[in-house]
Formats: sequence, C-alpha cells, structure tokens
Amino acid sequence: MAKSIQCLKQLEINGEICHYYSFDGLADKYDLSRLPFAAKILLENLLRHANKDFVQQADIETLAKWDVDNWQDTEIAFVPSRVILQDFTGVPAVVDLAAMRDAIVKMGGKAEKINPLNPVELVIDHSVMVDVFGQADAMEQNTAIEFQRNRERYQFLRWGQQSFDNFKVVPPGRGIVHQVNLEYLARVIFKKPHEDNLLYPDTLVGTDSHTTMINGLGVLGWGVGGIEAEAAMLGQPVTMLLPEIVGFELTGKLPAGTTATDLVLTVTEQLRAAGVVGKFVEFFGSGVSELTLADRATIANMAPEYGATCGIFPIDHQTTDYLKLTGRNSEHIERIESYLKTMDMWGTDSQQNAVYHSQLSLQLEEVVPSIAGPKRPQDRISLDQAGLAYRDWSALQHGVNQPDSNQKSSMDESGFESEGGSPSPLLTTSNGDAGVPCQYNGEEFILKHGSVVIAAITSCTNTSNPSVLIAAGLLARNARQRGLNVKPWVKTSFAPGSQVVTDYLRKSGLNEDLDALGFQLVGYGCTTCIGNSGPLPIEVSEAIHQGDLSITSVLSGNRNFEGRIHPEVQANYLASPPLVVAYALAGTMKIDITTEPLGEDTLGKPVYLHDIWPDGQEIKQVIDKVIDSTMFISRYSDVYSGNEDWQGLAIVQSQKYDWPDSTYVKLPPFFDNITAKIPDISPIENARCLLKLGDSVTTDHISPAGSIALDSPAAQYLQSEGVSAKYFNSYGSRRGNHEVMMRGTFANVRLRNLLAPGTEGCWTRMMPSGEKMSVFDAAMDYQQQKVACIVLAGKEYGTGSSRDWAAKGPALLGVKAVIAQSYERIHRSNLVGMGILPLQFMSGDSADSLQLTGEEQFSIPAVNKGQKTVRVSVNVKDGSEFSFEANIRIDTPNEFSYYQHGGILHYVLRNLAKTGI
Repeated sequence: MAKSIQCLKQLEINGEICHYYSFDGLADKYDLSRLPFAAKILLENLLRHANKDFVQQADIETLAKWDVDNWQDTEIAFVPSRVILQDFTGVPAVVDLAAMRDAIVKMGGKAEKINPLNPVELVIDHSVMVDVFGQADAMEQNTAIEFQRNRERYQFLRWGQQSFDNFKVVPPGRGIVHQVNLEYLARVIFKKPHEDNLLYPDTLVGTDSHTTMINGLGVLGWGVGGIEAEAAMLGQPVTMLLPEIVGFELTGKLPAGTTATDLVLTVTEQLRAAGVVGKFVEFFGSGVSELTLADRATIANMAPEYGATCGIFPIDHQTTDYLKLTGRNSEHIERIESYLKTMDMWGTDSQQNAVYHSQLSLQLEEVVPSIAGPKRPQDRISLDQAGLAYRDWSALQHGVNQPDSNQKSSMDESGFESEGGSPSPLLTTSNGDAGVPCQYNGEEFILKHGSVVIAAITSCTNTSNPSVLIAAGLLARNARQRGLNVKPWVKTSFAPGSQVVTDYLRKSGLNEDLDALGFQLVGYGCTTCIGNSGPLPIEVSEAIHQGDLSITSVLSGNRNFEGRIHPEVQANYLASPPLVVAYALAGTMKIDITTEPLGEDTLGKPVYLHDIWPDGQEIKQVIDKVIDSTMFISRYSDVYSGNEDWQGLAIVQSQKYDWPDSTYVKLPPFFDNITAKIPDISPIENARCLLKLGDSVTTDHISPAGSIALDSPAAQYLQSEGVSAKYFNSYGSRRGNHEVMMRGTFANVRLRNLLAPGTEGCWTRMMPSGEKMSVFDAAMDYQQQKVACIVLAGKEYGTGSSRDWAAKGPALLGVKAVIAQSYERIHRSNLVGMGILPLQFMSGDSADSLQLTGEEQFSIPAVNKGQKTVRVSVNVKDGSEFSFEANIRIDTPNEFSYYQHGGILHYVLRNLAKTGI
C-alpha cells in the first residue's frame, strides 16, 4: 500500500529536532530532479497523506515518474494546509457552515461538530466603496458608511469568529486579503508542534481567484469556489487531475521606464494566447532573480487573467529577504531555508533539470510600457498605440453601434428594440470633437467620448508593489511642480492593499503630492477593481446619459470586464499606478500619451509624460530609504482586533446561529428536506433554455458584485422588505441573502441574452409564449410549471472571479445543466459542486452551428459514473426533432460523487452524519 513509500525523517535546525516526509523512498527509483518545483509540492502532499483512503500508491508513482511524453489523465487528491477567504465570498461560506449546523442537528448530530479542521482566515476587504473622494477625510467617511451599510454582515462574521474553531477574521480597514496574506498570514513552511515538529509546505485554497498572488512567495495556492473551499475546511481533499505544468523562462532585466505592470500585461497576453487554462505555470530562468518579490507577486496575482490555475515562482533569497522585511521570525526563516534545501526545493538551482509539458520564454528587455483594455485584461496595448486603439474601438461602437461580437444585437421578430437608437444631440467643439457641456465643482467643461471619468489606484495587483506606488507618488510630485492638475471630470481614488503603504508614502512625503492631485486615501480594500467605484458626480452622470457618451476608466487593477467597474463606463483600461495618475492629468483616452502633452505648465508650455516620468534609480533610492520591517511589525501587531466599531458589534454567544430578521444574512434553502439517502440521478426532460449566451461570459455577467439597479428584481425585493434605494448596497455585500442573490443572477447590466435580442441586463423570453420578462420571473414560472431549465453558452463560460453564487444562483433558479463550448476551470467545478451538469459541445459544434435558437426543448438522460459523453435530444418548436452528442465535464470520480449527492456540501453533510457526529 501507499504506506510503504512514506519516509519520515529527522532534521535538526538550531538544536531543534523536526520531522518531515522525505522523497528518499522514491529517489532510488525515479529521477526526482526532473520534477518542477510545483510538482514536488504536490508529491510531498501526496506522501504526507499516503495512509489516507483518498491517496493511491499508483498516483504517487505516476507523479514521481513525471513522464510528460506519455501523459494521461490521473486524478490526485490535494489537501491544502489552510483556507483563506474574503468577505464577499467568505460570508456565504460561513452562512453555509451555519446552515449545515442547523441541518446536522435535524439529522441527529451536534452543531458544534461542524467546524473548520484546518486554519481558516477571512479578511474583510471587499465592502468599502468610493462614496467620498478627493478630500482629506475620505477614508474616515467611507469607513463610517461601510459600517453603516454592513453592520448585519459584520455581526454575523463576529459570531462566526466566536463560534467556529480554527476561524479568524481580519476586520475591515486592514488591507486587501492577498496583501495581508503576503505580508503576514503566509507561513511558507508549516511546523506542527503537536505532531513532533512536522515540517511541510504551506499550501492553500482561497475563495478569491487572485489567491494565486501568494505564488509569488513560492506558496502553492489557487482560487476555488466557496463551495469547494467549504468542503476543504471540513476536511475534504481537493480532487484534481494531475496538472500539466508549463515552464515560463524569464531572462534579462526590465528596461528603464517600464514597470511590473507592463511586464504582467505582457505575460498575460502571451500565456492567454498559448492556452494555459487548467494548467500550472512555473517561472524559472536567470530573469527570476532580477525580479523583486513584489514583482513576482504582481505576476502571480494575475494567473486567473492568463487562465492558469497558478503561476508559481521558486523560493530563494529574494523570498527570505522579503520575509525579513515584513517582520517574520528569523528562526522560522532559517527553518524554511534548511527544509527546502534538504528537499531539493530551494531556488532556481532546483529547477535546472525540470521537465515541463511545454515551455515559453520572455526576454525582459522586450517589455514596453502598456495598458490593457477596453474589456479584457489579456488585450494588451502598447502605450504608444493606446490612443489609436481607443479611437478605433470608439468608431466601431458609434459608427455602426456594434455590440460585443459574441452577443450580437438586432431587431427580432418579437419586436424588441435593437441597441442604440437615435443619438442624442451633441455640442461640436472647434476641433470637430463632439461633447456635452457640463458644470461640476465650480468648473465648466465639455465631456466627450473617451473622457476618463474614473482614475483609480486600486486592487491587490499593483498595491503589492512599492516600486509602482513610489513611481506614482514621484510622478504626482513632478506634475505638481510643473503646475499640472487632474481634469475636473475625473473621479480619483487611492485604495492601497496594505496600511504599510500609507506609512512609507507619508515617510517619503509623497502622500502630499498624491493628495494634491485628488488621490487621497479612500480606504484599504478592493474598491474600484471589484466594482465598488461608487457613484459618479450627478452632473457627470447626467452628461454621459445626455450625450450617450462612451467614457472610460483607468485603474491599476486586474479586471476590466464590461459592466464590472461602473455601469456607466463602457471602456475600462488596466494600467500601472503612475499611468493612472498620468491619464487623470490628461483626462482622455483619445490622445497618444507618449507624444501629446498631458497639459500645460504655469507658463503655458506643454508638459509631456517623459517630462514627469520618474527615474528608476530615484524610485529605488526612495524605497531603500523609507521602507523597513518596523512598519510591518507595527501594523500587524493587532491585526485581528479591529476598531471601536468592530469591537462594539453586538453578538449572541451560541453554537447555532439565531438567524435574525435580516436582508443581509438568511438561512439558505440548500439543505431543505435533505435526507441521509443519496438521491437517484434523474434525467432532465423537456427543459427550457433560460438564456442563450455568447463567448467570454464572465462570472460578473452571471452574478454581479456591484450596484443593484433600481428597476431590478433584487431592488423590488429589497423595497418590499422596507429597504430604501439609499441602502441597497451591492450584490457582493448581500451574498449572505439568497433571496437577493437569486434575483441578481444573470442581472449584470451589460449581459446580453441572445434569446432576448435587443436587450441588456436581466431579460429573457418565456417559452413557448415568447413573452419578455426578467430571468428571475421566468425561472419562477418555470419552477411553478415543474419545467427544468438549461443555459446555452459559447467559449470560456464562467471566466473571471471564483464566484460561488455564479453556480448557486442558477441552481436556485432551476438550472439543471449548462451546455457551453468551453469553461473556465473554477466555474465548471462550482457548477458540479451545486449539482448542475456541465456539458460541452463537441469540437466544432456550437449552439449556432447546431442552429439552436433557445426556443427548443432539451432532454438529457441520466448520466452514469465514468460516462464521457451524452446525447442531448432537441424538440424544435415546428415539431421536428434531432439530437447531438456532448461531452460530460464531470472530470473526476470524486466530482461525480458530488453531482450524485446534489452538490459537494450535501456529500460532506451526509458523510458527517453517517460517522455519527
């Protein structure tokens, strides 16, 4: 059995005897130097759990052999050391755990037995909105509003912190989850004193897709749906196919004038083009040592954007230097190095003989200043082409008014209006550029197509990196000295990922220059990148609507999907923090920012980007001067305590949650009527298509996180509960209330349902009548008629955030299957985790090639374990019938068990009940 290849050995470090699972039992048979760094982490994980039922010796042997030339699908079990949550995805996870306590009591068990078995840490970072900006007390006002809006949610999380074992909460205002993870939570190597000082690699899963940021520290982890994370909390292994690992060689050095943001946008473009969805990416080569830990974290953060499960870097002296800088214990740092060297997992030397399934390379000297947009992070644009690219895109939008290519809009036989309509009359300026006169904050101006109305230094991606933040501050200083100001129509904001950022900006004095340009601190959180950009000034908003203007945002984030940043902003661009400041000065995306002036100085002379761009050596000197470990030690000394508002939250001490009347937290119906018996898998008969969707439909399209539209089903529900529009908050903040979330499913204002052409938002047509109604209302009518629903989709269905409600919502709406051309990894897993059958069109097939309009009825026979394909029967409204073959995307035997049980949590709950808990 697997036990025979376990090899537990001793290691003495500073007089302390530790234990670890060695590869010696395999090294005599296999050349383990061929294994990439990430594969060695997976191998250790399997060896450490080799005596568990879910680990097979054959899986260990297959991994150790590492035969990339004869690769075949092999299911392995991965047991993460810990789980990390943010509040948008964490609240529903804790709600589910609380609901499981209710359910297990009904099944005869004890509530207190439902507890995380491994460390779980939740960081509240997604709830702060940019309501107030451009003033000194913006942070204080936004924080006060945040507590006012989210008090019920925070009370619930405080209850969870008191009630659940192994569960800690980092209160709001401390930083972004991935930055807190990088600077404080990450162990790199675990030591378990109660298990004879057992050493093993720090690994994790998280409920945010950008959990991968920790890969920059050499910690293996990735984003999963909340459903899968909950199972991991309760001791279930993550089952996965042994991943292909793509090696990405970096050589050389970044040229002067480029940033880590430019690098990551280049890497994202290259890897998306190569196709790495579902694969690991491992960075190696001489260029790795030239990147700071913050640079590595910036690249690792955007693994979801280039499609990989993770983007991992080796652990070396850059890593340990960073651990020292951030105040980690010196003995622990020595333990990390000793253990990894013993395991041949230290530095790029351990990768010299690594064999990868495929390889890519990039010479860092080839990187040029870049942005990405207007709708996808992989759509990189060289900075000198950005103005032209926007003008071309804008001409396409306003010349032929063409919607997104994957979801075309036209007048259909039902009489729905097509997009656009009659253009609003615009004022034509002297240069022939049309715009709308606007007056705001004492200034008069003309708002035009391409105007930058949001400029946000935000998100985990770039606020991990002092080099780009110091660069932004220096650029602001240089601009201020030349007399430049941000254009009056630009909503500016600064939301760093860590409180330490504030400390070093203040120490350098650069905070004054950012403040002077309107980039005052608005909070510590994701803000604009997650859609919490807050309202635009009323005058600006009215001008946008009056002129039907395509205006833009520039943010230092990782996501720019349509409808995500702000519902009134059509074109969104990712850029480095200094470029965010530069575009705020320019006020428009139309110009070539590399050759045209940003503005005029006090003497009326033009000022260009190259005039104020900071020197790389100056950036380094400031960093070396102002950042030290005392800042990190001080900021994290009381990280769990919270402010007076947090401490003052009233909570009830109880093992079961009392589920008070709340529009934020409600007992979900997922476990209603659950029995110990596993239900039979039923066929799906005569199902109706709820939506027909195009390519690149994101989890933001399926389950938006941003504002709740006033005319939406969710708004109607909240109003019926006595909640005024002022207190709607966001979908993300209300994820603990299934009534809001099921009404918000498929309610993104930019979603285009091809079954209801000419519409945007939450609309569909009810069949067979063809009546136009909201997706929620149609789903409820179908449920009343006992009619199942399916969704038809194109390529890359479920791209984006690891959003469990993008699966939970459709499940509550009665969606039994999705048929798509391809899936993003996390969302496909989430669908299975909620008992929804993910089917994939055969290669070459699509809804359009099969002439599926969405008006048909669909029947799918019950699937069996191990079955790879299924034949879908279609009844056309003219009475004809046909069928087509589809792939079953239940990828592992464990996943089939989850599907059979009706979802992963049902599987876990039944197993817990069976063990007599």
